[in-house]
Amino acid sequence: MSIVTIKDVAALAGVSPKTVSRVINGEAHVRPEVRALVQKVVAELDYRPNAFARSLSSTRSYLLGLFIDDPVSGYAADVQHGALLGCRARSYHLVVEPVDLGAPGWEAQVRGSISALRLDGAIVAPPICDEPALMAVFAEAGLPTVLVAPSSAPPASGTVRMDDRRAAQEMTEYLLGLGHRRIGFAQGPISHSASARREEGFRQAMASAGVAVDEACVMRGDFSSRSGMELGEKLLAMADRPTAIFASNDDMALGVLITAMKHGIAVPEKLSICGFDDAPSSRAAWPQLTTVRQPKAEMASAAVDILVNPQFRKDAGGEDWHLMLPHEVVLRGSTGPA
Repeated sequence: MSIVTIKDVAALAGVSPKTVSRVINGEAHVRPEVRALVQKVVAELDYRPNAFARSLSSTRSYLLGLFIDDPVSGYAADVQHGALLGCRARSYHLVVEPVDLGAPGWEAQVRGSISALRLDGAIVAPPICDEPALMAVFAEAGLPTVLVAPSSAPPASGTVRMDDRRAAQEMTEYLLGLGHRRIGFAQGPISHSASARREEGFRQAMASAGVAVDEACVMRGDFSSRSGMELGEKLLAMADRPTAIFASNDDMALGVLITAMKHGIAVPEKLSICGFDDAPSSRAAWPQLTTVRQPKAEMASAAVDILVNPQFRKDAGGEDWHLMLPHEVVLRGSTGPA
């Protein structure tokens, strides 16, 4: 098969190769109708720019780095998938860089990666996006950075997030609407800023409904299914056990579900369980988990869009670079009337 070139795209679209280059790189000064035509031809010819040649002819490498603490988790898989799709649509390539903040010399490792790869930008996933020392390394390198679901952001960074607090409030309101009043809550780790926001949403919904939170039913986990099983053992052993348990991520919710099944507690007839994230495992369980769909892949793809936008490189930190994406409460078989 012959390799499709930028000249082939330009000839079929009836424009100059420079115009094709502008469209591929997301640059301005291209009329909408011309941009749409070039994108159509690119798709028809399945044109893929040569990354090596592009980097030689410009100051960019067309490489973006995804910095993440646990690259094999379900959360990381969704984030990587979204970032890969975003890069493919923009003719960029993605490099995944694990960062262990507990390992000696991690700062040198990150600096080395930035230098060796000549990254054009960094996407930083939670919880390491809340680490000031890591943000300082990116700032020192002058690397454009977009943070996914941070608690806050340095002035020169972009952010993409969802409203964890409001989502948790809506889920709790749903449980209250089913008649549940004694609701257990499985907290996430303190190191993860989303944990606090989700707990705030739970407490806000309970307070608004005039329902007191029994602090004995609020327990700390670490987002793992193992911790969900441990919390489930404690909550379900209570003399006056909860009629519903809201876990602040799906893995912990699945741990609670396993424990309920172990003790012969029917779900949802005797116990309602819900989670947060809409991980693939939430749909593989039986009954399937009621959960909050967090748009993880969409957030990562949006982070790519911000990073490759030429204007972001000139005006990082402006309000246009802070996006809030919508969530969805997904109702499935693990919840029912109290």
